[in-house]
Amino acid sequence: MDVLIQGVLLGGLYALFALGLSLMFGVMRLVNVAHGDFIVLAGFVALSMVAAGAMPGLALVLVVPIAAAAGYALQRYVLNSTLGKDPMPSLVVTFGLSIVVQNLLQELYSADPRSMETGGFNTQSWALTPDLSVGVLPLVILLVAFGATAGLQWLFQSTSLGRSFRAVSDDGEVAQLMGLNARKVYAQATALAFGLMSVAGVMQAMRTTVSPADGPLLLIFAFEAVIIGGMGSFWGTLVGALLLGVTQQVGFRLDPGWGIWAGHLAFLTLLVIRPQGLFPKTIG
Repeated sequence: MDVLIQGVLLGGLYALFALGLSLMFGVMRLVNVAHGDFIVLAGFVALSMVAAGAMPGLALVLVVPIAAAAGYALQRYVLNSTLGKDPMPSLVVTFGLSIVVQNLLQELYSADPRSMETGGFNTQSWALTPDLSVGVLPLVILLVAFGATAGLQWLFQSTSLGRSFRAVSDDGEVAQLMGLNARKVYAQATALAFGLMSVAGVMQAMRTTVSPADGPLLLIFAFEAVIIGGMGSFWGTLVGALLLGVTQQVGFRLDPGWGIWAGHLAFLTLLVIRPQGLFPKTIG
């Protein structure tokens, strides 16, 4: 039971890693290779705010709009020009951004891992039984992941902005003929994705540590969660993240060195058996 609970809690963090990736791929068919590095960047920005005297909650509130604005500008003025039938330009550009972000963070903060001071909140726990307890912060992260997933699903199903996202995802050229500015819609989707990335980065810094070299590993976790759940399905992404977290915890329980490997093995097994994922669907 402890392995299952801890795996689900870990999966909540992975879901926050993966939702932004799922959103960008679903709307624009763009795989952001720098996804993990932007998560780490948001974590370091929040760390700097806390070091300057801000409370962790205030840092989160400030980082989200900053990240959303940066995502909007990046998509509108850089990434839009890379979109097309050939995925290579966007892969090359985001790979370059990944290298730039990693080296910039290393120059500014050194290669040492850092964690956010939360006043003991990250160590608080809630005792379910005398032998079983749940961390308060991981539980909050899980609830945030569920809320973000439900919010995205509602946005895509019930709002005009969501309908715009679905329209440009289905056929950008037809959507433009109907009066939509596809480039602006893409930028709005990226702004939302970067907002989710920033939440993930702050939560990562609060729960454990962040270092400039963490980005590629976070990208792998996010990518595996999206593939396991099925491309374009927000609830599928959440389920995929939870399964990945549980699988890793089972591996950690068997041997401390097997946790990450167990998650990769589960991902590869599912990729062979069901390459379309558990719940494949078009975005929204």
